Amino acid sequence: MTYGFGIAGTGVIAAIHADAIATVPGARLAAVTDVAAGAAAAFAAAHGCAAEPDLDALLARPDVDVVSVCVPSGLHAEVGIRAAKAGKHLVVEKPIDVTLEAADRLIEAARTAGVALTVISQHRFDPDLVEAKRLLEAGALGRLVLGEASTKWYRTQAYYDSAVWRGTRAMDGGSLMNQGIHYVDLLRWCMGPVREVTALCATQTHQIEVEDTSLAALRFSSGALGTIVASTSIFPGFAQRLEITGTSGTITIEDGAIVRRAFGSGADEPGGPPAGPAAAASNPAAVDVASHAAQLADLLAAVEAGREPAVTGESGRAALEIVCAVYESARVGRPVTLAP
Repeated sequence: MTYGFGIAGTGVIAAIHADAIATVPGARLAAVTDVAAGAAAAFAAAHGCAAEPDLDALLARPDVDVVSVCVPSGLHAEVGIRAAKAGKHLVVEKPIDVTLEAADRLIEAARTAGVALTVISQHRFDPDLVEAKRLLEAGALGRLVLGEASTKWYRTQAYYDSAVWRGTRAMDGGSLMNQGIHYVDLLRWCMGPVREVTALCATQTHQIEVEDTSLAALRFSSGALGTIVASTSIFPGFAQRLEITGTSGTITIEDGAIVRRAFGSGADEPGGPPAGPAAAASNPAAVDVASHAAQLADLLAAVEAGREPAVTGESGRAALEIVCAVYESARVGRPVTLAP
């Protein structure tokens, strides 16, 4: 069976979705829509699909089975709920939305409609992340002690000025919500649920209403500790980094590649170099489509098998919950405890 995709929103990330769809067997891009009709028409011409004048027209197409939600973050739930009610399966860009209330409405809408929902966390499909998760589940690192996630990227003021929604609380969120959430998700995926968050946030170098630098200390339900750093103020931008340490060893990952594995036997095994020179650290359009494609393929396989996708709506909500706790802790100046 071939599944037709529709893309809602034709901004920077939509091109990654279109390119990923083109590589997935059994998938084709049928149509796109955007509030800017000219942008949708140009995108459609470039990718060989139809341009629809609005979301209703896209959802009315019988050849659209799956909708990729690529609109501003604060509209993810609104658009996703409309698509779910139209019977379309959902691929929602990160974050799932900017509030837990909106995330819950979207998850419930997908459940009620009986459609599959996945939230983009493409790095879970990176081969070295899959290997790291395998090692963790096999107990190679022993009891987990410390997990660290770092996103030290650089964005110019022009990046934030390029769209009215960027850098806003209602539609975007700051450096942690937008840029850092991928590695927040990976940290929780590897370390388990978070119990407590203590955080600081600041706007250091940009004229925006949200933070461009955040720092958090975490206590996981397991008793392990953790840290999160996320910023768009670090010139010229560096590789995203995830480091997991247990009583028997440490794994360090940079931009999706294992760069070091050190185990209790004393073996110190460097991995290969990171995949690419951390291009996304300074260029928001520099995203490898392979992992996006793997996640889209997993969604289609889940639909065929009648199972949940590997990355569910609840997974997206869990990462958002940590981000919201960071913001709340920074706002009130004290630790925030997460629901069990």
